[in-house]
Order: sequence, then C-alpha cells, then structure tokens
Amino acid sequence: MSGDTVTVEAPARLHFGLLDLRGALGRRFGGIGAPAPEVSARVSVSLADDVEAEGPDAGRAVEFARRFLTHHALAGGAHVQVERAIPPHTGLGSGTQLALSIARALADLHDVRATPPDLARAVGRAKRSAVGTWTFAGGGFVVEGGRRMDQNDDTGPLLARLAFPTAWRCVIAVPKAQPGVSGAAEAEAFASLPLPAEREVERVSHLVLMAMLPALADGDLSTFGAALTEVQEINGRWFSHAQGGTFAPGASSALVARMREWGAAGVGQSSWGPAVYAIVGGDDAAHDLSRRLRDAVGDGGLVYTGAFPSNGAIVSSRAPGIVIPSDSEGSSVKYP
Repeated sequence: MSGDTVTVEAPARLHFGLLDLRGALGRRFGGIGAPAPEVSARVSVSLADDVEAEGPDAGRAVEFARRFLTHHALAGGAHVQVERAIPPHTGLGSGTQLALSIARALADLHDVRATPPDLARAVGRAKRSAVGTWTFAGGGFVVEGGRRMDQNDDTGPLLARLAFPTAWRCVIAVPKAQPGVSGAAEAEAFASLPLPAEREVERVSHLVLMAMLPALADGDLSTFGAALTEVQEINGRWFSHAQGGTFAPGASSALVARMREWGAAGVGQSSWGPAVYAIVGGDDAAHDLSRRLRDAVGDGGLVYTGAFPSNGAIVSSRAPGIVIPSDSEGSSVKYP
C-alpha cells in the first residue's frame, strides 16, 4: 500500500467530568463527554522511508507516528500531513485526537487490526480518561467505566452511548487565557489531588445514571442541563486544589457564570480548560449565545457552535486517482 494515503478527520472532544477519583470499588476515573461541533483535527498519512510530519503540531505528530510503529514493530516510516489541528492545551483533546487519527491511518496502511483502545495503547493515550478514545470511535454522549486499579495499561470500557436530541445545540468558547494543564504537569496535579468525599462520588454517578441518561432518552434538556452543571460543580471542587477554583480562574470562570445568566440549560469547563461550553435548545438560542460570547472573548478568543456530531472520526483511503469516502468506522474497517 506504499502509494496509498489515508486521511482521518476527528472531532474535538468535550470532557464533561470524571466519575470517581477514589477508586474504592477497584476502578478509578471513568468519565462522560461528547465530540464537539465545528472544531476537528485532520491528518493525511502515507508510508515513507523515515518518520516526518508537516503542518501544525508536526512535532507531536512525529512522536505519535513513531510510537505506533514501534509498538507494532513495523518497518519503515510515515509521512504525516497535519491539515488541521485542534487548538492545543485548551481542554478539547487535541493530543488524543491527533494521536488516534495518526494511529488509525497507520493501522489501515499496515493492515493492522485494532480496536479504539488498541489504538490508544499504541500511542500512549487514555492513561486516565478514555472519553476521547470513545468520542473518536463514535458520536453522541459517552460514558466510560474507568481504569482497573490493578492494570496499568487498561482503557476504560464504553458503558453507554446515546444520541443527543437533534434540536440541542452546543456552544463552546475558548478565551485567550493560560493554557490548560497537560503532560507531566497534569500527572503531578492528579497525584496531588485530595480524595473526594465518598458521598460526592456517589452523587456524580447517581446524576449520570438517573438524570442525564434518562433525560437524553426523553429529550429533557432542562433536567440534563441541571445535572450536567451539578456534575461540573462537583468535579470543579475536586480539582480546585490544582486549578485554583471550581473552574479555571479568570476568563473561564467568568464565562461559565455569564452563560448561566444568559439562559444556558447546562454549562461547564472541558477538562482543565480554558475551553468552556454551554448546551441550549435550538438555533436561535445558540446564535444569541454565540454572539454574546464572541463579544466577551474578543479578538483573541474562539467560539464554536452547532449540533453535537453524530459520528466520531471519519476515514477515507486514497490510492492514486481514486477517492473512497467512508463512514465513521472507516472504509477499511479494522474494528472487530
């Protein structure tokens, strides 16, 4: 397949919260989230003699390609063209979606059978949350069950995936602010977090199971939004020791408060931020909130809006002169 190019486009990831930092039942972390509208990573990968990359985030692209090739003991290299990158260190899963996109492309090129967790392990992702792994694999609201405490390379299993009602809209604001915590600093931050109260851990799971999931099934935006906001506030208290407040201090915290004042049904911060988001009903409400947020973030900020994607990554394989579009699972499916 040396003449082929595989292109993968993956939506950014919104992280709505973790389920359990205690691990008292044998699993830790777990989480909820969804693919984000309007913002995505797109890479085109072909085989080459050496590992090389062009475009934004090219340095990380080279590292992820090398990890995949080394993990599978594959000879040769790869040429990665990063056509579009998710804004890095903003809480939108830029590293994970880039890494999984490159891994998926190389799996196709080398005819490697790999599930989404296999791809994540090969490139060193999902060491804590697997939300980004499962939004890469498909659309909608996802719930993942956390890592087993006795397995260092385990990926949290997908427990639920429900479609969002078609009328719901998501509005994301990325203010010009301090980058979110990542890499070694993130690992240190997690290591320093105090254990949350058991009652709060139980409350988060109760909200997910008996409020958010049923509300999605019923199309009940008010209940879903209220439960999501409460999960975010609880998670924010867990992380306040590391990030300096319930939400990242400054612009992110202020924007979350303003979005609630402006009528959003549910609000929160994605991962460590500075990206924040709101969920509203219908295009008119989304357009109104987007306009307010663009004024609030100014020229240095970003605002995205739209329906929640119904698919994860989209893969296309291209031989010379031939283009074959694929669905979200890819034109040459490797997932069992």
